[in-house]
Amino acid sequence: MATTGTRALPPRLPRMAELVAAQLRRRIVGGELDDGDELPREAEMLREYGVSRPSLREALRILETEGLIHIRRGKIGGAIVHRPTAQSTAYHVGLTLQSYGATLREVGQARAVVEPACAGLAASNDAPTRRKIAKQLTELIDENERQLGDAYAFTEMALRFHQAVVDLSGNVTITVLAGALEAVWSSQERRWAQRASNADAYPDPKYQREVLRAHRKVVQAIADGDVEAATALMRAHLSKSQAYVSADHPVDVLEPAPGELLGRRA
Repeated sequence: MATTGTRALPPRLPRMAELVAAQLRRRIVGGELDDGDELPREAEMLREYGVSRPSLREALRILETEGLIHIRRGKIGGAIVHRPTAQSTAYHVGLTLQSYGATLREVGQARAVVEPACAGLAASNDAPTRRKIAKQLTELIDENERQLGDAYAFTEMALRFHQAVVDLSGNVTITVLAGALEAVWSSQERRWAQRASNADAYPDPKYQREVLRAHRKVVQAIADGDVEAATALMRAHLSKSQAYVSADHPVDVLEPAPGELLGRRA
C-alpha cells in the first residue's frame, strides 16, 4: 500500500475501461477471439459489459494502442482482432532499439548469437521432424535459386529462409523473441538490397550462389541431427553474409522498405 508521509493511501482501483479491456484482452490472447475476427457491435458490448459508451470506447482505444485490435472508421465500422505475433512485437522492439540509437551492426551481432542456436534446436528434433523441417527449408532454397540475378527478390526469399529456421526451431519462446529480432534485421536488409540494387552495387550472382550453398549445408546438418554442425555453419554463414549489410547506420523502422509494414496494420 502506498503512503504519503505517515498516512497510508488506499490501493488504486482500476477504471471500468481497464476492466473491460482486461476481459477482451484475455479473450484475444486466450484464443477465444481469433485473428481477423470482428468484435461484437457496440450496442451488444454495452449490454454484455454493463458500462457506459465512453468507458467502452476508452477500453477499445487501450486495446488498439496495444495492437490487439484495429478500429475501422467510416460507414463500415467495427473492431478487428489482431492476435500478437513476432512481427507485431518486432515493430515495438525496433522502435525501442531506434530510441536507444542501436546500430545495424549491433542487431547483426545479436542475430549471429540467436539464429545459430535456432538452427541447433532444429537439428535436435527427432528424425521424422527433422525430415519435415529439411523438406520445408529445401523448398525455400529451391525457390530462392530460381531468383538468381534478381537482387531484391533473391534477398527477400533468403530472408524467408532465415525466418523459417527460427520458426521451425521448435521452441515457442525462442521463436517469438528471435522472430522479432529477425524481423527487425530483415526490414533493414531489405532497404539495403533496394539501395544496392538501384545503385547497381548488389553482390554478383557468385555471391548469391555461395549463399545458397551455405543454406543447403545448414539444412543437411539439420537433417543429419548434427546440432554442433548446424550451429557452426549458420554462425559462419551469418558472419560472412552480414558483412555486406552490417554497418554503423542506426536502426530505423519508421521508414520501411517498399511494400513493407513492419508489424503494423493497414
